[in-house]
Amino acid sequence: MQQREDFLLKAYELGIIKFGNFTLKSGIESPFYVDLRPLSSSPQLLKTLSNNLLELVENSPFELICGVPYAALPMGTTMSLASGIPLIIKRKENKGYGTKRMVEGVYHDGQNCLLVEDVITSGQSLLETIDEIEREGLKVTDIVVVLDREQGGIQKLKAKGYTVHTLFTINEAIDILHRYHRLDDADLARIKNFLNNPPAPPEIKRVPLEQKNINHPVGKRLIEIALKKKSNLIASADVISSAELIRLAEEVGDYIVALKLHTDIIKDFSFDLIDKLKQIAREKEFLLFEDRKFADIGNTQELQFKEGIYKIGSWADMITSHVIAGEESLKVFENLGVVAIVEMSSKGTLTDDYYITKALNVAENAPNVMGAVAQRKISDDLLLFTPGVNISSSADGKGQQYNTPERVCKNYHTDFMIVGRGIYQSANAAESAKEYQTKGWQAYLESLN
Repeated sequence: MQQREDFLLKAYELGIIKFGNFTLKSGIESPFYVDLRPLSSSPQLLKTLSNNLLELVENSPFELICGVPYAALPMGTTMSLASGIPLIIKRKENKGYGTKRMVEGVYHDGQNCLLVEDVITSGQSLLETIDEIEREGLKVTDIVVVLDREQGGIQKLKAKGYTVHTLFTINEAIDILHRYHRLDDADLARIKNFLNNPPAPPEIKRVPLEQKNINHPVGKRLIEIALKKKSNLIASADVISSAELIRLAEEVGDYIVALKLHTDIIKDFSFDLIDKLKQIAREKEFLLFEDRKFADIGNTQELQFKEGIYKIGSWADMITSHVIAGEESLKVFENLGVVAIVEMSSKGTLTDDYYITKALNVAENAPNVMGAVAQRKISDDLLLFTPGVNISSSADGKGQQYNTPERVCKNYHTDFMIVGRGIYQSANAAESAKEYQTKGWQAYLESLN
């Protein structure tokens, strides 16, 4: 016990725990702040910490050590050097070059990996790390943590079957600091009160459609239609004949803001079809949304957009495009709204956090991009389109993963939900579209509160 206390007191002098008023990432105002990164600047304390952590797991089975990036990386490295157990490195993001691996090092399927974490709060970052480690064929049974903030993370991990070894809880740490006169009675009482009565994180309010910072004329028109029709529904028309497409457009047109097309799957495509769709769209007030998912260099995309048998640029109001070729490649899409494909809804998608961050940056800076397809909250400068919405299904057996209108509106702040098979494969497309319109708009209104 004395060895642990000595370590904490010396580490405190480096500033690993600060007292005052701090705004945490969650938005909560906290009377203390924990940052263990200064330990990296003290080789002796890092060695002491390493020995303390190894003692906690001396009876645990593991063949590899991995420090959760970034603060726990030097801890994991020091533990590896002290124990002779190999270290693997889990990247926080894919760099997009070289091996492009998320986990670096020498390992093989089935090996047991000990995870090292500096501070645990909700446990979410650890669960994400475990998921990526296990995707590499490794096992995780034990986790060793320097400090538990006692905010539910340990319980969440234990409920999922993981064994968590903790050097200190925050209550233990502040009791030690108080005992050795690093913390006065008033501050101790204030911190204890905070720990015993933790405030809920402030809820991030979504911005109503009419207040979104959308400058693109097609984006503005889409919002106007949505507010007028009280609908955030886009119907995905994945049908393969002109007759089916015309019939679907007529049946669901009163309830939707846009009809999403895949014209290259229409067996009897013609411009007579396009003329009829444009007429229905004018009468029932919705936009034509070609889901082409362009993904090439600018010159090729311009030809695909303007030429060929579809001549998409001559009739579509909106199109989708990947941003993998960069912002310059998007300039070829003139006079319509571009919806950037940032994230996909299928299981095993390769759009990881690194790609998503870069793609959103491109989308936010491209003047003709009015929105993005994603499964998460994005900037209010873009409209959020979320596919894979279905009231009754969770998956389709082909990788598609579904969400409910309530989930996408509340959790992601989705502006427009895209529904395909839930409408066009139903016995009555008009009734289904009306149901999705009603439930989708209600979910949107409730998410504003």
